[in-house]
Amino acid sequence: MQAQIVLTLSVGAVRPLIAAQDPRCPTIFDVPRFAANELGLRGLNVPTGLLAGKSINDLDRLRDLADKAGSPCLVLVEEQPLAFAAEKPDVKAAVEERMRRLAAAANRLGCRDIAVRCVSTTSDADFERTASGLKTALHEIDRYDLNVLIVPHDGLTTDPSKLTDLIKKVGGFRIGSLPSFGHAHASGDIEKTLRKLAPYAESIDATVVGFKGETHQPFDLKICVDSVRAVGYVNTLALDYAGKGDPIEDLKRARGILDAAVQTEDE
Repeated sequence: MQAQIVLTLSVGAVRPLIAAQDPRCPTIFDVPRFAANELGLRGLNVPTGLLAGKSINDLDRLRDLADKAGSPCLVLVEEQPLAFAAEKPDVKAAVEERMRRLAAAANRLGCRDIAVRCVSTTSDADFERTASGLKTALHEIDRYDLNVLIVPHDGLTTDPSKLTDLIKKVGGFRIGSLPSFGHAHASGDIEKTLRKLAPYAESIDATVVGFKGETHQPFDLKICVDSVRAVGYVNTLALDYAGKGDPIEDLKRARGILDAAVQTEDE
């Protein structure tokens, strides 16, 4: 049996349930149980927006609940884009402080990665400043032994080639990517983009949009899995939801497709 991709949950997918205090998953503290028992998913990518106002004790509680459910917190996802390319000292200091706070929170949650979005134009000067800012950020959080994953974002990192160039420029083994099926589809060549970014990824968001009959639209989930497996990807796929309806049924249907696609046996 070869190594398998592990299916996890991007917790933002159930944000509508938490916002509505839906009995199925009324709070952030219910997510680990819900992910494991209802969706059969074994890990959590946690967005910072759902932790706003939470205390250190709350983070410890979420970590303990996640561990007990067998669906541990894996990635802390910063939702606010950060200006790593900033030149103003006060902005640079604010970014460094934010990274220190993210690292402390990720450490309490038991996460191994922090995912960030970079505010940057596509200019060569901004490329260099962004790389320098990321190197500083990695130095600031070095004592936590965390990886920093770059989420594709408008500007510099929306282009998969520029994103991989940025990762190479920063260098080291603690910098990587967190791509998504949705971004890859928007790029115009979903297979090429996923094959480009997957070798640098610790996690990939498996974007779920919706179904027409039995078929996921607007892209084929199995093709996405085949694309990342083709370059040896064996980390996690975090189911995310970008549709407009109740996410649960679509997530369950997508999970079935993805689960079948990631099963591999020695030939």
